[in-house]
Amino acid sequence: MQTKIINFAQYSSLKIGTPLEVALIQTPQDALFALSQNMRIIGKANNLLVSPATKKLAMLDKNFAYLKDCGNYIEIGGAYSSGRIFSYFKSHNLAGAEFLQALPGSLGGLVKMNAGMKSYEIKQLLQAVNVNGEWQDVSHFPMNYRDSGIEGVILAARFYKRKGFNDTLQADFIALRKNHPKEPSCGSCFKNPKGDFAGRLLESVGLKGYCINDAAFSEKHANFLINKGKATFEDALSLITLAKKRVFEVSGIDLECEVQILQ
Repeated sequence: MQTKIINFAQYSSLKIGTPLEVALIQTPQDALFALSQNMRIIGKANNLLVSPATKKLAMLDKNFAYLKDCGNYIEIGGAYSSGRIFSYFKSHNLAGAEFLQALPGSLGGLVKMNAGMKSYEIKQLLQAVNVNGEWQDVSHFPMNYRDSGIEGVILAARFYKRKGFNDTLQADFIALRKNHPKEPSCGSCFKNPKGDFAGRLLESVGLKGYCINDAAFSEKHANFLINKGKATFEDALSLITLAKKRVFEVSGIDLECEVQILQ
């Protein structure tokens, strides 16, 4: 497999990391080889915290960054960006992707974590997913909250074509984005536990705005892990560890990370 060097201090949305070698998945055979070598698959690195010591990384090559209208459905490659998906659906008056304007990332990562905002999730759009070169109906996967349950490399997905882009929904999601911090961020650090909100729990234990060096929980939204300038992997990991400890001590709730930590 071909490789390339990626500097995660520039590439990741959190702007934390060092230059690391990443293998390029160009075919389904490459995907199977990557799995056989226990490689970790990265996308746009929008919800990743990557250790300088991380090895065996792989990503989809640019030939998986495609979108095509197949008549009854839209097929999208795993490396295609959320912003481009949103733009296509809006310009072609298709419903369901309004929330993607507010969610950075690539198709593969969005499907892998069943990404969403509020009551809208990627699973509501999905018809089928290409995993390791084989198409499977979405009903084969659990598609739980922020976890699709898909094991393998997501090479592409097929989306339902439903007419009627919703401009009101788009405006709602733009308004939600105004509460998001402007600093480099991985988005939501923790999943919301059932019946509660991670941001509320973090705020309740005094962690809104709390910093360890330049890693911080945002003043605007406590569940957003941000980089105030020169945060390191160790800073961010220490802050996550502290948050889990404090919340568990006070509420008995074991927060589950939404950010993926690669060590």
